[in-house]
Amino acid sequence: MSYATEVKADSTGTWAGNQLRFATHEEAEIYVKDLARRWTLVTDTRVVESTDPVNRRIEKVGERSYQMHIVEAAS
Repeated sequence: MSYATEVKADSTGTWAGNQLRFATHEEAEIYVKDLARRWTLVTDTRVVESTDPVNRRIEKVGERSYQMHIVEAAS
């Protein structure tokens, strides 16, 4: 299991997401809150469970700083 992020960013009210999948709800929440700060049209955000494999990790590197890492698929 992984966590995906989705945003509403237009007048249709449709949820839209991408292919990023995080290991924890907290990591996904950090990412989507940052995304909403950068995209001025975002009106709502959410984190949803996914059956896709994890492909990103978020690492705290300062009091308010984070770094995203790519997770390589297991072979």
